[in-house]
Amino acid sequence: MPNPNVAENAAVYTRGEASSMSSYDVWLYSILGAVVVGLSGIFPLLVIPLEAGPSLKHGAAASRLKLMLSFAVGSLLGDVFCHLLPEVWSFIDRDDHKSHIKVGVWVIGGLLFFLIIEKLFGDETEFEVLQDTCDEINNQEHPDAEVMPKTLSSGLSETRKRKTIESDSINVFATQNGKSQRKHITNRNIPPSASDTNSSHIKVSGYLNLFANVVDNFTHGLAVAGSFLISYRVGILTTVAILLHEVPHEVGDFAILLRSGFDRWRAARAQFLTATGGVVGAMTALLSESAQSAEERTLWVLPFTSGGFLYIALVTVVPDLLAERHILESLKQIGCLLLGILSMVFVTLVFD
Repeated sequence: MPNPNVAENAAVYTRGEASSMSSYDVWLYSILGAVVVGLSGIFPLLVIPLEAGPSLKHGAAASRLKLMLSFAVGSLLGDVFCHLLPEVWSFIDRDDHKSHIKVGVWVIGGLLFFLIIEKLFGDETEFEVLQDTCDEINNQEHPDAEVMPKTLSSGLSETRKRKTIESDSINVFATQNGKSQRKHITNRNIPPSASDTNSSHIKVSGYLNLFANVVDNFTHGLAVAGSFLISYRVGILTTVAILLHEVPHEVGDFAILLRSGFDRWRAARAQFLTATGGVVGAMTALLSESAQSAEERTLWVLPFTSGGFLYIALVTVVPDLLAERHILESLKQIGCLLLGILSMVFVTLVFD
């Protein structure tokens, strides 16, 4: 959402520059700019070599994911306190105490809304945390874990094994009363493992994060369209600034979606759909009497989104980080968290 002083600074531009674009051009550039900003959510897919699946919950993959989640927490906190809330305060009279109270109420409302949704639709797996990355600790916590046999029948050749699998059946040996018995079980009768079932399960927190992104993209669409209504130059500068601001945010969002059960391509498709929020925001600004009036009517969106981001960062992600018992890994996570905050501070100071 652009600074309110932009409307006042519009007088600096000559009427020739402000009217150099036709109404069609303003609509075209505004919609394209909103779409480009919304598609920034696909950027992490191209640069982050992190695979999804059950392996993310254990070992080195879980360690890398926790570092990304730490960065996500920092970027969300930086976005809330260095960009979204200051943007709201810039629209409010410093002496208007009631307006400041309303901002606080909307932040609490967003936080409670996300809490209620997760309580209503979450299941028993919703609040699982990633396991500690130390294998020794895992072994101490599960001393009675069964060790699977390395081979079922070492005498079978590889060709025979493939034929056995292709015939949709397997041979296993079971021990009953001290005697080894051969049993024939079809694959259709084998229940799916817990890891297979959980790999396709999407947590509610992932959908909440996508909802928050849609609302956030809505405000970006307002900003882009409002800027193109002033001039082409201001529109381009605003679009580039928002894009640079969104890069660290989207990297964190990508990690949160992987944690919630999305695979890489489902996360990319979901982020693509959130771009529609930016298009709706741009159309809202273009159809309003003025971009400034549209911003004033939708001012509650920013604190509401801030509450949602705070919930995702502090309630959904931080418990995973608190479960870490390795001192070195904990220090790495704190470093990534600070890096996420600093990245948002840098982008806000340089480009806002």
